[in-house]
Amino acid sequence: MPFAVYVLGLAVFAQGTSEFMLSGLVSGIATDLEVSLPAAGLLTSAFALGMVIGAPLTALLSRSWPRRRALLFFLSVFVAVHVVGALTPGYGVLLATRVVGALANAGFWAVALMTALAMVEPHVRARATAVVVGGVTVACVVGVPAGAALGSLWGWRSAFWAVALVSVPALVALARVVPAGRPDTGGAGARGELRSLGRPRLLLTLLVMALVQGATFCAFSYLEPLVTRVTGFGSAWVPAVLALFGVGSFIGVTVAGRIAGTRPAALIGSGTTVLLLGWAALALTAGNPAATLVLVLCQGALAFATGTALITRVLHLAPDAPTLAGSFATAAFNVGAALGPWLGGLALGAGFGLRAPLWVSALLTAGALALSAVLMLAPEADRRPAEALLR
Repeated sequence: MPFAVYVLGLAVFAQGTSEFMLSGLVSGIATDLEVSLPAAGLLTSAFALGMVIGAPLTALLSRSWPRRRALLFFLSVFVAVHVVGALTPGYGVLLATRVVGALANAGFWAVALMTALAMVEPHVRARATAVVVGGVTVACVVGVPAGAALGSLWGWRSAFWAVALVSVPALVALARVVPAGRPDTGGAGARGELRSLGRPRLLLTLLVMALVQGATFCAFSYLEPLVTRVTGFGSAWVPAVLALFGVGSFIGVTVAGRIAGTRPAALIGSGTTVLLLGWAALALTAGNPAATLVLVLCQGALAFATGTALITRVLHLAPDAPTLAGSFATAAFNVGAALGPWLGGLALGAGFGLRAPLWVSALLTAGALALSAVLMLAPEADRRPAEALLR
């Protein structure tokens, strides 16, 4: 595996930490900037919305740029907005930096995925995808708890400074190790790529990805009240439980990188099935500490293994969209990241109890499983191009 692929994973780690760390900093931001908790929480929603809109938009704008230039530009903007965010005394500026940072993150993600695939042989493309996606799982294990710890020790601004500092080594390394050549667009224009992304199988796969990620982030967002008020763990256990989910995620990405390149459909189908059973089991056994810990680890592994396989499948189903396929995968991922917590919050607000988000996750996964079955039953002629790429 080229060293540059691991550098891309490091940059994704820094950006993933930024995306999720606000869950532990909301109270500090609200107090310091004199805004309400819902207003502080809007910073997370703004980032997710920026990712959804920014992924295809930035990919279109930068599709003809040399990949190294695009990566350096997006990561430089990402570092700059975190410095501004750490220094600003006003909520409005901080909100703007979250939107701009999300746009830069989305552009980086889209280019990084295609850059990683371009630097490796076809038979290890799933592993390269797993390394890049693995940056997010490491952020869940290390970055998010570390950001929360920094926030409690030195205030929320220190977490923003830390993200900027961690990004600098990746910025330097990218300038050294990523090839400077222009991307191979295969002669397709932007309209041609967009047309190829409108294929029904690809759109269904993207919808499956959004539902799986929606289920994942619905449950993940409300793990803290579940484990403290239902399972009975003290608040000191919360970082450990969240990190356990991250450890499972890292395991899932690693395993998926080994098998998703040759058997993505089987991994997606089986992973979605077991995920559905797992969310239901966690909802039923959340009062049991041992069962909760085991299921949190397993669900993290299954969610990110299935997610990695889905990203691999999207990239393989879009050979005629070499610059935009990654952006659509990024957008689908973040649609789920925004949709899941919102639906879980609606269930909580309706008075269905602290286990309700887990049942919402189960319902979203059931929808993903039904769509996966539709994909499996698609005509053989529709599947052949994607399978040819996997050989």
